Amino acid sequence: MENEWVSIFITSDQFYAELAKGLLEENNIEAVVVNKQDSFYHFGEIELYVKRDNIVKAKFLLKEL
Repeated sequence: MENEWVSIFITSDQFYAELAKGLLEENNIEAVVVNKQDSFYHFGEIELYVKRDNIVKAKFLLKEL
């Protein structure tokens, strides 16, 4: 259960998603960006996932963005 991936952050900005991922990884939190945007029109969402046991720490760190 603790290895289950959970979406904690949604944006439409690819740069912002990668910035958030980098911040988490700098703090030893494994993170994955899933881009659900249409490649031609660039609408849709980009989601950032972390493992369930890192949710609290990750959300705390992302408040800094």
